[in-house]
Order: sequence, then structure tokens, then C-alpha cells
Amino acid sequence: MVETTRSRQANGVTLHPLDPDDAPITAAMRAAVSASKGVTQGIEARGQFDAFMEIVSPRDDVTFDEDTIGGIPGLWVYPPNPQSKAAVLHLHGGWFNFGSARAYRHLVGHIAARAGARAFIPDYRLAPEHPFPAATDDVLACYRGLAEKDIQRVALTGDSAGGNLALGLASRITEEGTNNEMLVGAALMSPVTDLTLSGASYETRADADPLFTRPQVAALVRSYLKRADPKDPLASPLVAQLSRMPPIRIHVGDDEVLLDDSLGFVQRATAAGADARADVWMGMPHGFPASVGRLKASAQALDAIGAFLAEQLEMAPKGSPHAPATQTRALDP
Repeated sequence: MVETTRSRQANGVTLHPLDPDDAPITAAMRAAVSASKGVTQGIEARGQFDAFMEIVSPRDDVTFDEDTIGGIPGLWVYPPNPQSKAAVLHLHGGWFNFGSARAYRHLVGHIAARAGARAFIPDYRLAPEHPFPAATDDVLACYRGLAEKDIQRVALTGDSAGGNLALGLASRITEEGTNNEMLVGAALMSPVTDLTLSGASYETRADADPLFTRPQVAALVRSYLKRADPKDPLASPLVAQLSRMPPIRIHVGDDEVLLDDSLGFVQRATAAGADARADVWMGMPHGFPASVGRLKASAQALDAIGAFLAEQLEMAPKGSPHAPATQTRALDP
């Protein structure tokens, strides 16, 4: 059903109605992927996954450069006139088994340009060849390596499994005190926060989700965790210590089995005293921001992410536990 009311906000969650212009586009997208819903694929599908991400509409004002940060190879994304000594660390999605820095460069180009900051996409190790906690160790090494590049302010972004890694990294940084003064915030797109797969939306959104089913997701999670406990806080950020987390913004589609991963995390983080909010986009499937140029909701979500990142990277108030050490300009009251 096409919603016609304005966005509604309550308890840290903003609901965005489905734009009438987006409705036929999402319907066509659903029809195009219906035959592959729930299909579990192995590593032979990595090329297909990367090819899908390559079709994200590119910007003509960003450039790319290969680099190795903290021993982890990856790709820098440079917008025009990026902020000095600030960076976005983007952790790509792909259910821990798929994805690459190169394939995600166009999506991250939109984020970097809107944030006005350079972004680095690490090629963290993938399962099943490198199961948990290999990816979590890689992203921590990359974060630490940014300090050696004279980066003083870092914001984390991530989508799906990358959102899981970003939230796990933020929790690890704040708990261990690992260069935590650099971390100013995190913006996630449909993060996977609960690897026990206990969210009610695996049932309530089972028909609405055009991509995933619980059995399919369970197979991918088993490939990643092997014999590790899904209740490990580093595997499931939902159960991590959240009271000292930096400001967090999450964007998620209402038609996702992962909806409750986002809402449950925001609810628990808010209860712990963290600044966490979610934007729920009605009628949107998983990964909808990648349809920028086609869907109005995609551009609007990316605009909101970019504005949040720009503010956190440039204007964090002095004295905040998540403000850069050299920041002197305070937020407007």
C-alpha cells in the first residue's frame, strides 16, 4: 500500500512513508529477484554479487586510490575538498561471505561526497575461508592504522554484515579504549545485529522481504561463525556493552527480515543511555540505498547519512568522549 502521510517519529524511530513514485519501481525490483529469493549460494557467487554492486550509479566527482591501512588492503574514496584529518571507514556488506572494496566504491562514493570526507573501504577477510573472528580483527587493525595516517576523526559506516562489523568495532573500541578518542559516530544501513536470528521480523516480514529467508541466512551465518557462539558480543552487537557507544544512526527498510535487528539494537542502545536512532523506510527492501538515482528514498537516506557524518566529523563538541581531541568549535545550542 502506498502511504501518503508525512514521516512519523516516536521513541527514536522515524517512519518514512513510501513515495508514490517509488512504488512501481520497488514492485519491478521485487519481480526481477523473485526467482532467487532464499537461494543459498557459495563462494562461486562472489563475482555475481560484486557485479550487482558495480551497477550502483557512479558519481563523476570522486576518485579512488588503492592503499593498505593497518596491514589490510582496500580502497580510498576521495570527494572534492575533503575535510582535513577526518575519514569515514566503510565496512561492506555481503553476509560475511561476499563483497569487496572495489565493488562497493560507487555506493561509498555517494556517502563520501555527501559527508565531505574521504572514505576507506577495507578488504577484510571473508568466510568460509576465514571465519569469525578474522573479519573483526581486520577491521580493528584498519581502524588503528588510520591513526598512523594522521587521521584524527573517524566515523564508521556499514551495510548489512558490514553494519554488524561496524557496531562490533565501535563496541570494542569503546570498551577497550583503542584510540576511542578518534571515533565520532556510526551510520549503518540495515545492520545485522543478532546472529542468533531471534528477531520477530524473520516471521513478520517473511513474505514482504524479496531477498532473504531465515534458512538461507542461517546457512550464511554458520559459514561465518563455524563453532563460535552467536551470542558472543563481537558476533552479535545487540548484546554488547552499549552505554559508551558513539552517536548511532540506522536506516532500514520496513520490508526486511532484518528490521528487528535494527529496531532491537536502537531500543537496547537507547535504554543504555546511548544516542541511537533509526529511520524506517516503508516499502523498501534490503539494500535500497544502493538504488540511488532510481528511488527517491535512496537519495533521501544517503542525504541523511551524509549530513550526520559531516556534522559528527566536523562539529563534535569539545569535551565529548567521542569528539576529536583537537576540535574547538562547539555545536550550536
